[in-house]
Amino acid sequence: MQMAKYTVRFITPAFLGDAEQRGAWRAPPFKALMRQWWRVFAAKEHGYDHKKLREAEGRLFGHAWLDGEQGKSWAMRSQVLIRLDSWNPGTLQSWPTKEPRVVHPEVEVARNGIGAHLYLGYGPLNFDKKTKGSRLVVGAALDRDAKAQLTICYPECHSKAIRTTMQLMHWFGTAGGRSRNGWGSFILEGEGFRGFDSLKSADPLIEELSRPVGKCLEADWPHAIGKEEKSVLIWKSKKSCGSWSEVVKELAEAKILFRTALPFNGPKGRLEDRHIVAYPVTNHAVNGWQQGRLANQIRFKVARQNDQYFGIIYHLPCRLPDSLIKDFNGNLSDLKAVQAKELKIWQRVHKKIDQNNSFERI
Repeated sequence: MQMAKYTVRFITPAFLGDAEQRGAWRAPPFKALMRQWWRVFAAKEHGYDHKKLREAEGRLFGHAWLDGEQGKSWAMRSQVLIRLDSWNPGTLQSWPTKEPRVVHPEVEVARNGIGAHLYLGYGPLNFDKKTKGSRLVVGAALDRDAKAQLTICYPECHSKAIRTTMQLMHWFGTAGGRSRNGWGSFILEGEGFRGFDSLKSADPLIEELSRPVGKCLEADWPHAIGKEEKSVLIWKSKKSCGSWSEVVKELAEAKILFRTALPFNGPKGRLEDRHIVAYPVTNHAVNGWQQGRLANQIRFKVARQNDQYFGIIYHLPCRLPDSLIKDFNGNLSDLKAVQAKELKIWQRVHKKIDQNNSFERI
């Protein structure tokens, strides 16, 4: 067994908590994140076959659901062990009063816009009518610069896979509620990590883990970083910022730009292009999807290097899940039309991110 120790340091506040939604450090989210990025690392090796990948994941990280040769289920303990040196509660109990604002063309608000933090953090955050700003809904959050030591033990034969997984977590990792919107962004401090300045499309690791968007859309689960021709779908800030809050504003503006580029044109209940980006959408439910959920495929991260902050946007493409297709009870022609143009929808989204003045492809 090999042992590695890292320092996890949050760059933005993190909505990470226990079963009662009290903000606190917890190990399970980091274990889940390891599994997620391990899949991206191992998917190509297993031919992008989710059954083979699922079995390999279960054998490494533990399972209680694999079937044996006689069809009997069997269980196995995880070969990867992780531990945090403390499970301290969060210390951020009130949200900062100064919050950058962004303009959303579809929201009727005052001329000074809406809070960027609230736009990307709605749920853990809510609007405070007294302060006209954001407030924490429940408990306390983990504050920026909160840190803990993460210890990992794993079989030596899996050293390359684990080291690569941790590098991907350093580059792209976020944890907790609204993490796909950049909250709970963290960096890993320890030996052997490459910085964000080495995150380039020509990097051998990025080339190995990227796949054409059209191929990615053949599966309904995220397994690779998308690629258009020779351009990888990763964007970085053109200029660094002096604070994480400034980066959050830029990310909020980017999200507003590519979402509003897919306007709603039909009656209520109809499936439209924007539903493919993420679901649910406020005031635009789809018939049959009242309980459905489609997490954001365009993911955000706030990074820090040399005391400078910058944003990262990346796309792990996958097609509309079978579960949502099964639950759909609207006009089947609408469903088939949207399915037929998923690639074109995402190409429009990518083009809008390209047009944003704050970001550029790596």
